[in-house]
Amino acid sequence: MLDDRAKLLLKALVERYIADGQPVGSRTLSRASGLELSPATIRNVMADLEELGLIASPHTSAGRIPTARGYRLFVDTMLTVQRDQLPAMQLMPEQPQKVIANAAQLLSNLSQFVGVVMSPRRPSVFRHIEFMRLSEKRLLVIIVSPDGDVQNRVIFTQADYTSSQLVEAANFLNTNYSGLTMEQVRERLQTEVEMLRGEIGTLMQAAVSVAPDASTETTDTVVISGERNLLSVTDFSSDMGNLRRAFDLFEQKTQILRLLDISSKAEGVRIFIGGESQVVPFEELSVVSAPYEVDGQIVGTLGVIGPTRMPYDKMIQIVDITSKLVTNALSHRS
Repeated sequence: MLDDRAKLLLKALVERYIADGQPVGSRTLSRASGLELSPATIRNVMADLEELGLIASPHTSAGRIPTARGYRLFVDTMLTVQRDQLPAMQLMPEQPQKVIANAAQLLSNLSQFVGVVMSPRRPSVFRHIEFMRLSEKRLLVIIVSPDGDVQNRVIFTQADYTSSQLVEAANFLNTNYSGLTMEQVRERLQTEVEMLRGEIGTLMQAAVSVAPDASTETTDTVVISGERNLLSVTDFSSDMGNLRRAFDLFEQKTQILRLLDISSKAEGVRIFIGGESQVVPFEELSVVSAPYEVDGQIVGTLGVIGPTRMPYDKMIQIVDITSKLVTNALSHRS
């Protein structure tokens, strides 16, 4: 447990390192903290903080830098977010992918780091369904969403159906299940299929088995903007290995999607600090993220990816405000 003096010195050290990017020595820390302590006393406190794994001494430098654990303690217990005057921002209600692209660029421009936005994930709801016979025991299922999106799926059946049977099955499905998500249809079919005529029940089960839903959809994408901003960050530009790993991360996207998916399960802004877990793949990166909603339902996540040495208070504001702008733009799209 840290005493108040140790907490104040750790806070001052983290803030000074974020601002300057240089290891912080005892004299600098004495001035930054405002405490009237001797250099020897400060060195003793720093030794204690280092023993706790909160700061570390890089190479042969006399100064100290925060560790992932030190950043985490700072973010969780010492960070105060001031509501600074950020530039006026607005995202116009447009097609979802346009809103997402604009949001990623906005995050990048405001943070001067990398903006990432996961495309909306919404349950697959159908408005209308049709069956078309392609050949014996081979059917085309046409599923139309409320937005007018059309999905085609080919299914193979054990029996051969007539055109009138296909029309009857489609009419029944449209009358009784239209407007439900595919997951809801699946749940209802588990209890209702025995009450339906054989061919109708079989066709319905075959149709929903190939229809997409929120849990199986593989079209989730993440829009990334501002990767080149990292070229201006000393932490990366001075180490080509770090820079290469960062660009590999952006190119593969899988790890980012996993991270954003974790963020979507929590309310409000979350901070992931590199080096403290397997979520962020390497120590030099941190992520500030928040979920966004459409009509009251969380459908995606957005955030800023930058160096561990980032101004977290400012990033929290940027991410929080942008998530609200995306929510408004997508919820009020005409």
